[in-house]
Amino acid sequence: MRPDKAKVVDEVWDEPRIDSFLDKAPMGDEHAEFSVLLNAYRSMRASDFARFIDKFKARGGNVNATDRQGRTLAALIADHDKSAPFREILEQQ
Repeated sequence: MRPDKAKVVDEVWDEPRIDSFLDKAPMGDEHAEFSVLLNAYRSMRASDFARFIDKFKARGGNVNATDRQGRTLAALIADHDKSAPFREILEQQ
């Protein structure tokens, strides 16, 4: 973490905040659904990500959406040190 950036703990992830991630614009030229998933993964704790995934799926979202290289989010994060809880959430869908 940058030395000038304060660490944030105990963030509030209420329903409106989680819902706001459902309509995020795609990052760059990534596929929209994959971009939404990646943005949520990068921003949320695993427990909040699980709540997000339920809402994402209820809106017809595909948890197996792929990036431009054909990778799912689960495949992309497979080698991330702290991604196990997120992969479990994705694999349970």
